Amino acid sequence: MTPTMKALVKTGREPGLTLQQRDIPHLGPYDVLIKVRATSICGTDLHIYNWDTWSQGRVKAVPMIQGHEVCGDIVELGSKVTERQVGDFVSCESHIVNYQGEYYKRGLGHVAPETQIIGVDRDGTFAEYLAMPWQNAWVNPPDMPTQVAVLRENFGNAIHTAFAADVKDKNVLITGCGPVGLMTLLAVRGRGAKTIICSDISDYRRKFAKRLGADYTNNPRENDLVQLVKHVTANEGVDVLLEMSGAATAIQQGFSLVRYAGDVVAFGLPTRPIEFDIANSVIFKGITVHGIIGRKMWSTWEHSDELLLSKAVDLLPIVTHQYKLEEFDQAFATMESGESGKVMMW
Repeated sequence: MTPTMKALVKTGREPGLTLQQRDIPHLGPYDVLIKVRATSICGTDLHIYNWDTWSQGRVKAVPMIQGHEVCGDIVELGSKVTERQVGDFVSCESHIVNYQGEYYKRGLGHVAPETQIIGVDRDGTFAEYLAMPWQNAWVNPPDMPTQVAVLRENFGNAIHTAFAADVKDKNVLITGCGPVGLMTLLAVRGRGAKTIICSDISDYRRKFAKRLGADYTNNPRENDLVQLVKHVTANEGVDVLLEMSGAATAIQQGFSLVRYAGDVVAFGLPTRPIEFDIANSVIFKGITVHGIIGRKMWSTWEHSDELLLSKAVDLLPIVTHQYKLEEFDQAFATMESGESGKVMMW
């Protein structure tokens, strides 16, 4: 009989997940089998869990084990694997790429058309075991806290965002202070931003951002973000907008607050198409827009090592809730409440 494992499965094209017993994955010759220590919930997971407009158009592989943020221990090696060892404590890069392809050779594997994302295009991390190409298993120091290691994929989004534009000694506006927005705050602070303004409608998240080092916080529903930015920047506008919310109003207003020849780094996913004045918001202002998906392979992971191992960034405060895999509905409800940092499942 094939050994089985617990897994959270998207069984149909509808909201929710189902806890099932699934076969433990078989290894290809270049794969490693990872026993999961912990997995965490991302905004993308929440989109898929709720089966919103974006996920309905994006996700094709159903039924599928969901999840893409994970850390664990290698327990088995494929027959051709020589650069990893049983016992390695790893975090996983969630983008499965063609390592012989032109995009990867140019450092762009994360956006290659054929790239697949675990938990979106193929089985993911909400399970007891996971099979991955050995290259995707990034080896951590053995004493790294599980609560930090499980965030490394998602922290990589923050790193990719923070390194897309020059933020050193710059005025930076972050719109959206969910978990990735908060980690982006830590990353730009670690990179030496001059002033960091964080905007979010949630009292919980603004207070969280302030504790993590934001210089200013703002509730755009109650206070005038335009006046705050003018005050902080002497009417110039911010040098860099990091748009982490995906909210139409935040995107539209955020672009208006960027100085001429500034940068916008866009990570947040709108749940539906939005109207946008590209001529006045981008073209006539000479703004550079950077779209962020995933992590650069492997410079993002190297930058992550630099910030984490030097203690320039401490991710431990980001994890606020932990649940067993069987408590997944409660875990997703906590994530959706807007009053949490990162939510982990064991």
